[in-house]
Amino acid sequence: MISATLYTDPGCPWAYSEIPALRVIDWRYGDQLGWRLVMVGLTEHATQYEARGYTPLRGALGQLRFRERYGMPFAPAPKARVSATSRACRVIVAARLEHDGSEWRVLRALQLANFTTPLVLEDDEQLAAALSRLDGIDARRLVSRIDDPEVVAAYDRDRAETRSAKGSPAQLQGKTATTDGPVRFTAPSVVFGRDGQRLVAGGFQPVEAYDVLLANLDPTLRREPPPQTPEPLLARFGDGLTTQEVSALLSAHNDPPDRARAEAALLELVAAGEALREPLGDDAVWRPARASR
Repeated sequence: MISATLYTDPGCPWAYSEIPALRVIDWRYGDQLGWRLVMVGLTEHATQYEARGYTPLRGALGQLRFRERYGMPFAPAPKARVSATSRACRVIVAARLEHDGSEWRVLRALQLANFTTPLVLEDDEQLAAALSRLDGIDARRLVSRIDDPEVVAAYDRDRAETRSAKGSPAQLQGKTATTDGPVRFTAPSVVFGRDGQRLVAGGFQPVEAYDVLLANLDPTLRREPPPQTPEPLLARFGDGLTTQEVSALLSAHNDPPDRARAEAALLELVAAGEALREPLGDDAVWRPARASR
């Protein structure tokens, strides 16, 4: 198995916009990759963003650019205030400690909520509300553990690991940052490894970058082709997929996604009673209809 470490943060629009590419790699190589999630912890206090000139309006305007260029759902409206990401990161770490593997669902829920609702990432009540719809997740308990010493220690280890990118290929490519001192990986960064070999895809990358690294790491990997329709995708990713994710997953040979074709195919499934369309921001999340029965 190839290890795959994702360095990310729920407050980063680059990391959010990279989700379709990561979905493709997950579908394509499946259980041949062993994923590990490491939280970057972009900011501990909102004042760090304010000192850099961030405002709620600036954040909303930035979302417009990401929406147009990368296609993930957004609801670009100024939030009540600028927010640090530390508490949201620690909720994700708490999920990892409570039930290993659940951190991925918690991360996704917070990413979707952060960019399509008024969610303030450091507001505990809002964090709990954003996670309350996840089956099998005790949102209140996770939020109650944000300041738990065990969670804080694990989060600090994540931050230290993220801030060990000095001299890495990511730094050579200009895909690192020093906003709080040490050279750190930017979100999202992925490191693949096996048998002592370590290949780095620093920062935002096209799906081709991940694909070529994996092909070089092991040319004998099984490579799942895209399905003919979105139905197997909705069955595989039970928490739902956005239109951009589906369009990326239906594309063959790293071809550019055909969003119109993907959306038409999804609507056919809805009309046939096989899928549900749940509005989200300026787009939707598509789920298998049987999950609601």
